[in-house]
Amino acid sequence: MSDKLTGKKIAFLVANEGVEQVELAEPAKAVRDAQAEVDLIAPADEPVQAFNHLDKGDTFEPDRTVAEADPADYDGLVLPGGVANPDQLRTKPAAVDFVRAFFEAGKPVGVICHGPWTLIEADVLRGRTITSWPSLRTDLRNAGAEWVDEQVHVDDNLVSSRKPDDLEAFNSKIIEAFAGRHAPAAH
Repeated sequence: MSDKLTGKKIAFLVANEGVEQVELAEPAKAVRDAQAEVDLIAPADEPVQAFNHLDKGDTFEPDRTVAEADPADYDGLVLPGGVANPDQLRTKPAAVDFVRAFFEAGKPVGVICHGPWTLIEADVLRGRTITSWPSLRTDLRNAGAEWVDEQVHVDDNLVSSRKPDDLEAFNSKIIEAFAGRHAPAAH
């Protein structure tokens, strides 16, 4: 068991209406296994419904709401995917502001699959290189980002991946980023 993240606190921001379970559970386990504290943050103080693609999965209780959470209290942020999760988050100004605060502070952010939709709404992608689920390619280009088809991509403090099959590489890179051990890429 690694202790790379001892003393770190990582926020996982998800919508109550649905998140891809494996993209929440596996990164959260990896971050906890690296000895970081994990807070599940959602817009409402209601259970978070996870999905296994289109089938309902488990529910998770949020640790706090977006309104209660202060980005300054966290060392990093993870935005899991699923289609519903980022689509719901990008319609909630408090969630978008929460995400933007991590970029303004230069803190590491991990995002996977459809998660970049929230980053587009936060207007934090201009001049960056990112990967995602392929259907977001045009959205990301229109937001000023360069889209690449890679298992995992690191652009300075932003770690991105395409899909659940990429989770092993994604988890490794977010732990490096949260530990402050990745090599920043120019953008």
